[in-house]
Amino acid sequence: MSAPYDFIAIGLGPFNLGLACLTEPIDGLDGLFLDNKASFDWHPGMMLESSHLQVPFMADLVTLADPTSPFSFLNYLKESGRLYPFYIRENFYPLRAEFNDYCRWAAGKLDSVRFAHQVTTVEYDERDEVYVVHAEHLPTGDRHTFRTRKLVLGTGTPPHLPDACRGLGGDLLHNADYLDAKATLQAKDSLTLIGSGQSAAEVYFDLLQDIDSHGYHLTWATRSPRFFPLEYTKLTLEMTSPEYVDYFHALPPATRDRLNATQKHLYKGIDSELINDIFDLLYQKNLAGPVPTRLLTNTALHTARYDETSGTYTLGLRQEEQGTDFSLDTQGLILATGYRYRVPDFLEPVRDRIAWDDAGRYDVARNYSIDTTGHGIYVQNAELHTHGFVTPDLGMAAYRNSCIIRELLGREYYPVEKAIAFQEFAAPAGPHHPMEISA
Repeated sequence: MSAPYDFIAIGLGPFNLGLACLTEPIDGLDGLFLDNKASFDWHPGMMLESSHLQVPFMADLVTLADPTSPFSFLNYLKESGRLYPFYIRENFYPLRAEFNDYCRWAAGKLDSVRFAHQVTTVEYDERDEVYVVHAEHLPTGDRHTFRTRKLVLGTGTPPHLPDACRGLGGDLLHNADYLDAKATLQAKDSLTLIGSGQSAAEVYFDLLQDIDSHGYHLTWATRSPRFFPLEYTKLTLEMTSPEYVDYFHALPPATRDRLNATQKHLYKGIDSELINDIFDLLYQKNLAGPVPTRLLTNTALHTARYDETSGTYTLGLRQEEQGTDFSLDTQGLILATGYRYRVPDFLEPVRDRIAWDDAGRYDVARNYSIDTTGHGIYVQNAELHTHGFVTPDLGMAAYRNSCIIRELLGREYYPVEKAIAFQEFAAPAGPHHPMEISA
């Protein structure tokens, strides 16, 4: 029997791909990365031509841990012959399609990555103290078994559908599938978009551009009081820092949940430039007369039904501030209702080795471990409730991977920053004279 891997990472989105790039040069750390997709593809249904990341290019797979890494975005541009055009563009924010191509480029350089492998079950061998990962190679149906000392879970967050829309019928879709369904949507007489945030705004803007040529009526409804911009001031950005994660993780669970409910504008807001572009496009189109579109704020979806005969959805909506109920009929329904983590079924055999909180979620330790030993299973982008709104932030991925690599190795390989912010998030530990604080 071959020696077990030091770790196996399951799922290959940008976070585990960054881990693969950062562990590739480390001698003595043997890892394997498994993903069920045929190749790397990051949110293909939202790969709109003009869409860009909401973080600068330095928030790539490696740079904030290792600026000298050959897997950097700048090296990708150099090898692709586009370094000077990117420089002349003078825009720090890569196009989303460009970032996806960059990730494909990085994945193609890694021998540790195996696509088209669906993990079916994870067990624990008590005698050898290793995890046993069973996987199916999807193109052939061949089954493989891998043994590993540690696991890193990066299975992502699947699209979330509101309770009112589950099993509803018809051809409603989550925005994750938008591009594949765009032509079908635009053949309908009426379209309704439910949700807020960047993805909803991008879909609305895209559909609004074509509203004249297709003639549909377009409604955008959000339960948010307004179309919130992403808060992107520099002192706010300091909250994407190791010390804020330390502060947040140390808070009582109820306080953390309350904060997460009130901090969505810090990571789910709309790019302010896009908000302005939407207004400008509305203004431009209204010069020729009223545009058949409505933007409804404070409007929550409570019920929905589908009539197969007419192909129409009837949505039960409520204007939350007024407490007024009303209905809306629509042929097309797009749900930009976000993503939520779901515990993978393959973990069921090792469920008793995982620490759970009172709400049935992973009780994620500060070092990103979820197992009862504190050093066997780590998670990527599954710790929003314990580590805060920075969890899905690409800009904190290299930091989190540096921490996980330190745990995997038992020593620090990439220096892990302890403090980067000018501001303090917690109360001082003891009495201080004002001059002592400023010093």
